[in-house]
Amino acid sequence: MPSRRPRRLLAAAALSAALVTVLGACTSPPSDGSGEGSTTAPVIPSATAVPFNSEFSRDGTFQSHAKIDDIDFVFTIWAAKATPRMQQWHAKGDKYFSFTFQGYDTLRRLRDPFRTKRRVWLDRIRITSETTTTSGAVEAPYGLDAWAPDITFDPEARTHGKLGMLITSPKGAFELRNQRLGDLADDTQGVTLTFTATVHIQESAGAKRFVEQQITQVIPIAMFPSSDGEPTRPQPVPYNAS
Repeated sequence: MPSRRPRRLLAAAALSAALVTVLGACTSPPSDGSGEGSTTAPVIPSATAVPFNSEFSRDGTFQSHAKIDDIDFVFTIWAAKATPRMQQWHAKGDKYFSFTFQGYDTLRRLRDPFRTKRRVWLDRIRITSETTTTSGAVEAPYGLDAWAPDITFDPEARTHGKLGMLITSPKGAFELRNQRLGDLADDTQGVTLTFTATVHIQESAGAKRFVEQQITQVIPIAMFPSSDGEPTRPQPVPYNAS
């Protein structure tokens, strides 16, 4: 049996795919507006082996909602490229995912004029990863820490000084595509991705004051055994005219 060592990122509650937490707030914009980002995977402490469940829909997507200061933050992740659906992932082979992140001002109706809605700006996006294995060995196969406007799919995202990019619906959204997870150890039971977004919420429509919040989403993704050691590719679904 592997020895039990402390874990920094995950508590037992992190086994739920819908864990969302608010990590704090302040009333001034961040001091780091350099826009420099890094994709070096961070070092993650070891963890004890725990069971994994992939809580994704049949089409391989997952969506969560976090309501903070009456802003509904919507996070959606899905398997990308030719990657099988996330409930079919295996330790071996390349696995790709994409995701979006957007805020909705729930104090206004969806079709209200945009000028009446509070602006939400995304500063930095950080992703860490941690594997769980039967041997107790831990890897960090993916990592990201970047200034959101530099990496979002939209090459002309609307930005605001040091506050980042606009993610208020329907005029702005953060999107990151085709992020790669490569080969993992044969005894990998799952990978936990932890997304942390630093956002700035306008106090009221047109106001010059913003509240900073950090929003974290923890996503456990199970790895399933493969009889030949290679990933199983999804089979095409026959067309049904009815």
